Amino acid sequence: MNDWQRKSPLDWETYVNKMVKVATIEKHEYEGWVLTVDPVSASIVLATFLENEKVSILVILGHAVQEVEIQKEGDDAMKQQLSCIFAPEESKAYSPEELVQRKNDLKTWLETNHIPVTEQGESGRTLCIAGVLTIDPPYGPEECSSSNEIILSRVQGLIQGYLEKQQ
Repeated sequence: MNDWQRKSPLDWETYVNKMVKVATIEKHEYEGWVLTVDPVSASIVLATFLENEKVSILVILGHAVQEVEIQKEGDDAMKQQLSCIFAPEESKAYSPEELVQRKNDLKTWLETNHIPVTEQGESGRTLCIAGVLTIDPPYGPEECSSSNEIILSRVQGLIQGYLEKQQ
């Protein structure tokens, strides 16, 4: 086990949102912004921004890491950019106010159609239908989740029809 693998998750957390240079046991060096470090394998996930707003993601396995050197601290704009890398495209298109409006409109429509719906989570962002299906932002058919495939399919169809009528 190398020094990098011996670190604790709190130690690894100090590298997140920072530009680093990683030296590996194969004598390769990689540079990028640390998105996260896997607490089990100590693997580092690096992001590099390319032209045309594309992003390259590289995973360096923990056992191969020899040394990690911080090159630069990430500012608030970079932290925001890094946090949005894996966000769904649909959620990027809506402001927080628009998401609240979409949630409230969908909830009202579901209740009007006698479908039991509640809000879940700390901020009430997730809609829950009859305790067996959840809908996350931005509240489209793709964001529905349920272990009951029949209910999932029917509610997705209802929401798709509702959204088509809205346009």
